[in-house]
Amino acid sequence: MNLNLTKPIVFFDLETTGVNIATDRIVEISILKVFPNGNKESKTWLVNPEVEIPQGAADVHGITNEKVVTEPTFKELAGKVSEMIAGCDLAGFNSNRFDIPLLAEELMRAGIDFDMQDRKAIDVQVIFHKKEQRTLGAGYQFYCGKELEGAHGAEADTNATYEILLAQVDKYDDIGNSVDTLSEFSTHGKRADFAGFILMNEENQEVFSFGKYKGRTVEEVLTENPGYHNWIQNADFPLYTKKVLKQIKERMSTPKETMTDDEKLKALQQKFNLR
Repeated sequence: MNLNLTKPIVFFDLETTGVNIATDRIVEISILKVFPNGNKESKTWLVNPEVEIPQGAADVHGITNEKVVTEPTFKELAGKVSEMIAGCDLAGFNSNRFDIPLLAEELMRAGIDFDMQDRKAIDVQVIFHKKEQRTLGAGYQFYCGKELEGAHGAEADTNATYEILLAQVDKYDDIGNSVDTLSEFSTHGKRADFAGFILMNEENQEVFSFGKYKGRTVEEVLTENPGYHNWIQNADFPLYTKKVLKQIKERMSTPKETMTDDEKLKALQQKFNLR
């Protein structure tokens, strides 16, 4: 079964200096763009992270400081990456929790805004774990009957992820083959930001997931303690988390007569605790 696409979808994988979304950097990025007519476009770049690559990270993906010293920085590549993913849905392996958040950080650090408005995200790992509980290599063997050669190389992992998703939509009748159904199935829970510091509760309100205000709505906390916004903006949180918090703060201060109908509805739902 083929994917039911209404617009292009980008499968991508990152190799990085580590696993901290806010501080680590990309050392390799591979993109496989699949169009609704089945055509494909792919590109892989090595990236100079402008910081030392820890030996532990190099041991995993094989990319050393010497290998990337003459490669372009992500800031130099950001325009090309942004152009390639523009107007596309996104997919990857553990991408909801790592690759998409880290890519967003790198793009925003390079001065290019990024959000998921009008995009869907499919995390192939989540589908795999919900169905079979395996790693990428085991998943490739399980679904495609192949050994994953070149594992932890961005290009090999990207192409394997795409093949696994095609095999998954063939194997499981209940996950569908559209981006909407696959995105819904591969999402653990609704987040307002990528990193999960701000979640959405059952009333569709943003709530903090950490610290002394864990479980409380963002609007309630910012009303009670306006300085909490500034503390987060100046602390070591991901740029996208800071962006979301700033948008909520601006929404709170927007006069109701200038709000859109959707914004007014959201405000009423939150005021009266409606779903």
